[in-house]
Amino acid sequence: MAEVIRMPRLSDTMEEGKVAKWHKNVGDKVEEGDVLAEIETDKAVQDFESEFDGVLLYQGVQEGESTVVEGILAIIGEEGEDISGLKDGNSESEKPEEKPSENAKADSSEESDSSAEIPDNVEVIRMPRLSDTMEEGKVAKWHKNVGDKVEEGDVLAEIETDKAVQDFESEFDGVLLYQGVQEGESTVVEGILAIVGPEGTDVSGITSGKPLENKKENKKDSNVSEKENKEKPMAVVAKGTSGTSISDRIAISPLAKKMAEDRGIDISTIEGSGDGGRIIKRDVENYKASAATKSAPSEAPKAAIAAPVINVVKGEDTETPNSQVRNIIAKRLSESKFTAPHYYLIMEINMDKAVAARKDINSIPDTKISFNDMVIKATAMALRKHPMVNSTWAGDKIIHHGDINVGVAVAIPDGLVVPVLKNTDFMSYSQISASVKDLASRARNKGLKANEMEGSTFTVSNLGMYGIQTFTSIINQPNSAILSVGAIIEKPIVRDGQIVPGNVMQVSLACDHRVVDGATGSEFLQTLKTYLENPLSMFV
Repeated sequence: MAEVIRMPRLSDTMEEGKVAKWHKNVGDKVEEGDVLAEIETDKAVQDFESEFDGVLLYQGVQEGESTVVEGILAIIGEEGEDISGLKDGNSESEKPEEKPSENAKADSSEESDSSAEIPDNVEVIRMPRLSDTMEEGKVAKWHKNVGDKVEEGDVLAEIETDKAVQDFESEFDGVLLYQGVQEGESTVVEGILAIVGPEGTDVSGITSGKPLENKKENKKDSNVSEKENKEKPMAVVAKGTSGTSISDRIAISPLAKKMAEDRGIDISTIEGSGDGGRIIKRDVENYKASAATKSAPSEAPKAAIAAPVINVVKGEDTETPNSQVRNIIAKRLSESKFTAPHYYLIMEINMDKAVAARKDINSIPDTKISFNDMVIKATAMALRKHPMVNSTWAGDKIIHHGDINVGVAVAIPDGLVVPVLKNTDFMSYSQISASVKDLASRARNKGLKANEMEGSTFTVSNLGMYGIQTFTSIINQPNSAILSVGAIIEKPIVRDGQIVPGNVMQVSLACDHRVVDGATGSEFLQTLKTYLENPLSMFV
């Protein structure tokens, strides 16, 4: 009998998994223990082994795609086995097509027949996109009411976007038959803003919410210019522009104007092919620099003729789909930043004795530790003395962790992972050094196991190797604090009343104020400072 294999929960925070790579294809023989696929979770990429023998009959997720935990990942069974009934639970697309009932057919036919048609002499004006971030627009004020006569160039309304309030001009003549948005209200971009047409025209079919069918667009019209003019957006003039009359303005669609600005083209040198000589998109696309000389009148000001035309070559935008790790990082850090009230404590630590101690330790054969190893050891011991910093906010209570498990932030191509050193306060320098190197190496090669990234009670993030002197981090929840470690730099310091050279390092502690008060965080940093400024104290 066929076995349905579902997407497993490979970490405590995993909500969905992505198939990074399939190792078996449909029709391949599968034995227990064979690697079916590589699954990318929110923390790592892991091999996924089969628990069953048989033939791979179905892949529920394609390479590079995701499904939620418990979604169907694969089906294994006997060759030729019918699994159509099992696949139905995975996606609607796999379900057998249901034949529509006669009533459904009638309803569908009636609906298609009742789609609203836009008469040739009626213009539906839609909310334009007036900025690159605009999603909806608000009508701040109507300048024309239903029944008023409208001429091309008349200001219909003032539109408030996410960036400014702008006058909205009509490109058509007629009567305002319908206002799709009331003053003070909004509609999405491309929502119906107004309808202009001959007086007395019935537009109830257009405004009833039925799909609009533009007969003009269905005609096999060879006149491309006429069709383009029917589709172009309304002209928009920013409020506060000069008070020149409508007839003095250059008639140009907003899209064409933006294209001309991007290309550095003087719009006064463009010859429009739209209604009334209006400049449209095609005119800008077909514009030649020589056209400026041909069309410039002989009496034009010298400055205008001499002005150079610069054709700007814009860089091409590219897109990279987010990995599952990147999506989860974004989600977790956003949740932490906006749910935990962060505050930051910054302290400077004299590392002269730590530098000397590290040199002595590394002189021992087969021994090599880093300053980061020393910071991790000192952090773990300081946490033992200040258990509140080693705690977690749990809504109606605070959990004080008995173990000290320090997470170490490691940069990977997809972002950041935090492998965990369990019971760090009991580890020696050499054990910390070996563990960090091993975990970091496997993190970069996507070889970490889920349990190696779980259970942290505190996190250390070190950017000193990049020369960063001071920075702050976002708390890695469910931790209540994270230590940011900067570079050790040599600078003048005061010792015994004398200015002498010294090695100093700045650290910052980000705390969740719900758990760690300012005094508590400060006391923790003081203990950490004592350990690092006097390394022998860690062995007492």
